[in-house]
Amino acid sequence: MGLSGAAFPLAAALLLLAAAAARVDSLEVQAEAEVRAFVGEAVVLRCWFRSSSPVTEKLTVDWTYRPLAGGALEPIFHFQSEAYPAREGTFRDRVSWAGDVARHDASIAIASPTMADNGTFTCSVKNPPDVEHNLPQTVLTVTPRGSSFQLTVAGLLALLVFLPSAIVVALLLVRMGRKSGVLNGGKKFAYKKASIEVVDELEHPGCAARLASRCLQCLDPDEEDLY
Repeated sequence: MGLSGAAFPLAAALLLLAAAAARVDSLEVQAEAEVRAFVGEAVVLRCWFRSSSPVTEKLTVDWTYRPLAGGALEPIFHFQSEAYPAREGTFRDRVSWAGDVARHDASIAIASPTMADNGTFTCSVKNPPDVEHNLPQTVLTVTPRGSSFQLTVAGLLALLVFLPSAIVVALLLVRMGRKSGVLNGGKKFAYKKASIEVVDELEHPGCAARLASRCLQCLDPDEEDLY
């Protein structure tokens, strides 16, 4: 009797723990831990859920925001059968529904983000009777898009393909330029050499020229005797 009385509270405690575990595991929500965005470019904050109960029109999705510097939570979006974005506050008319509850997707999109939007976003889903779940948080970091070169996969492939070809073409052009310079230099040297030889021949007459001059000198006295 005493043993049975002692065992009853223990069994009841185990049943409560099992029920609590089942209740906790009945609804699970997941979200991206960190999201990076650029100023002025729309960004999607993704959230997924898994529920042991069928999705009905009673399902609700709520998103809240806390600034990076801290402060109170700010409701920015509510969904139940249709979207109810915030009509006032930091994200007034800038939050839109990007999810699909039929696919267990509770994502939202933020238009025209600024650096002032940096902070923590929390996604909460309730699908009665599943209402208890973890509260995943997403840290949003918005930065200006710089003018620095961003090497994409396509850009890297193009660089790997065209850079070696450009180097080969450049080397060929340099080599051709050097050959052209050598040829032009050889021609100039040949012309200079030929002109020097002509000048030398004019300054130093050959044997034939000297012989012809002497012959003329020999003829000159005879012509004088005739006259």
